[in-house]
Amino acid sequence: MAHTLAKKLLNKSLRKARVRSKVTGTAERPRLTVTISNTHISAQVIDDVKQHTIVAATTVGTKATGTMTEKAAVVGADIAKKAKKAKVTAVVFDRNGRQYAGRLKALADAARKEGLEF
Repeated sequence: MAHTLAKKLLNKSLRKARVRSKVTGTAERPRLTVTISNTHISAQVIDDVKQHTIVAATTVGTKATGTMTEKAAVVGADIAKKAKKAKVTAVVFDRNGRQYAGRLKALADAARKEGLEF
């Protein structure tokens, strides 16, 4: 059992490294990275050149209710609104080694609906 868990973690870290080797954020097109835990969802817009977080949104400390997919959609809309205020219109999407489906897709669709391009 421990062997399969270690293999899963290794595979995820390899996928994450593969995505990050191709995806970097610049001042014109920063990186939108998403972290999904069992209970919370966080998103950050990062300028990798300056190594600076421009805006961030999370469910930690909020009274967000509903399923994790609904929470992801709320965070996606929130990060898009904050990015628009910070004059960021286009980003590159860093899925952090996760499969583009379910919660990640809900967050991305909500951010696109609010006007964020990626």
